[in-house]
Amino acid sequence: MTATDESTPAPVRAPRTPSDRYKWVALSNTTVGVLLATLDASIMLIGMPDIFRGIHLDPLQRGNSFYLLWMILGFLIVSSVLVVSLGRLGDMFGRVRMYNLGFVVYTAASLGLSVDPLTSRPGAMWLVVGRVIQGVGAAFLVANSAAILTDAFPPNQRGLALGINNIAGISGSFIGLVLGGVLAPIDWRLVFLVSVPPGLFGTIWAYTKLEERGERHRAPIDWWGNATFALGLVLVMIGISYGIEPAGGKSMGWTSPPVMGELAGGAALLAAFAVIETRAANPMFRLPLFRIRAFTFGTLSSFLSAVGRGGLMFMLIIWLQGIWLPLHGYSFARTPLWAGIYMLPLTAGFLVAGPASGYLSDRWGARPFATGGMIAAAGSFLLLQALPVDFSYPVFALLLFVNGLAMGAFASPNRAGVMNSLPSAHRGAGGGMNSTFQNSAQVLSIGIFFTLMIVGLSGSLPAALAGGLHAHGVPPAAAARAASLPPVQVLFAAFLGYDPIRALVGSHVLASLPASSQAALTGRSFFPGLISAPFHAGLRTAFLFAMVACLVAAAASWSRGSNKA
Repeated sequence: MTATDESTPAPVRAPRTPSDRYKWVALSNTTVGVLLATLDASIMLIGMPDIFRGIHLDPLQRGNSFYLLWMILGFLIVSSVLVVSLGRLGDMFGRVRMYNLGFVVYTAASLGLSVDPLTSRPGAMWLVVGRVIQGVGAAFLVANSAAILTDAFPPNQRGLALGINNIAGISGSFIGLVLGGVLAPIDWRLVFLVSVPPGLFGTIWAYTKLEERGERHRAPIDWWGNATFALGLVLVMIGISYGIEPAGGKSMGWTSPPVMGELAGGAALLAAFAVIETRAANPMFRLPLFRIRAFTFGTLSSFLSAVGRGGLMFMLIIWLQGIWLPLHGYSFARTPLWAGIYMLPLTAGFLVAGPASGYLSDRWGARPFATGGMIAAAGSFLLLQALPVDFSYPVFALLLFVNGLAMGAFASPNRAGVMNSLPSAHRGAGGGMNSTFQNSAQVLSIGIFFTLMIVGLSGSLPAALAGGLHAHGVPPAAAARAASLPPVQVLFAAFLGYDPIRALVGSHVLASLPASSQAALTGRSFFPGLISAPFHAGLRTAFLFAMVACLVAAAASWSRGSNKA
């Protein structure tokens, strides 16, 4: 049985011919929805220091890294887990209905986050739970937006439509960096409140203007498939999240019993899920879709490109905030905002290449643009690897722009090729499957990039930190205690825009030192000088990994079949 001849009940509603007016309504609304969903995946990255100060919690204290990780990754994990199920529900009960519900959930969660009445750990837990609910709303939006567009646009215009939609989603993650940096210093609650007005507008607009134009096939819900998939993927992602945390006296927890148990349990549940799906009468995960060559290789290339791209944002932020910006005269308190600003060329590249490549792929096919984009992205990672730590910004900006162009040239045609390959009755499920692979790859990429970076730091940073602190008068015990802290805490301090030495040594120790020693330790050159060499070694390894992932993605993209796929 193939994906196209699978027996299903008669459709509740037959597809209608797309109209010129409606298709632009669908594009504009779904673009707003996807932009908001992805913007909130990153807006907290830059706003995090002000958020933690606002709720009076030190994220670097022992036990508090849980909140730091889950405010960031909880959103990604939940949206990754749910997107296939919600796409399947859209096929069954109406894609517009599921999409509209997503706007409601997302907007309500954003409002709830902005009115957090608690402080300290209870306040942080409020935000973690709110982020999870916000991720549920985002999953509704992302799971069904591509299918709604595919229903609304004729085949010869889908590349442009999906390109605009997809690039809006990807660029939203970079726009969020700047918004977080601008709004959080004014009031940390604005980081969440900024999404409420467009969320309300999008909700009303969606309920009044969007129409059900796809086929609907009512069928029983695959409860066992949903349960094993959700639990399995959650366990794997939790294992990845905690693998980069120290455990058992080691700098990372990959070999700790809890992490190994989570990864093994998740893998077992996902294996059980695969078996269940082959036997279910109405499976959640449409495995026969993988018989469609363009879908299989398009999804694989989406996964690999996201693996190469997903952790890049974190590494670039740490590079800018922890080393380059302090060396160029920026105080640690100002580095989060300027890191977002200095990364804007990456967004510009996405915005230029995405719609253009989508439009051109409608005429010439997805394969040349998607494959060429991944090859160019690999080349940009190779050139980024060659940059010195204290780089010339125009060169850095040019390479970011080229990387954005390359990723944009890939994303739009690849998404259009995947969606065009799907039978109309399974666009929601197929689009959700593609999004799940892409979102899961981002979490996996963060784990891989942080692991490579921590390995690079673990070898030389402790001795360099202890020696540098002791040379400036820090008592041996305090210097040894700071040097024994796990490297991930050093990365988190740089990532949050804190004064790393003050955060690692403690204000009370610094206050006991002569003024000249305090000035040297908390100045703009001491910490960057310590971290530069080991960080750069880890960064080069991470860029090499990203380059290989992009080259393999290029090979997968070329294997999708005919040039029009």
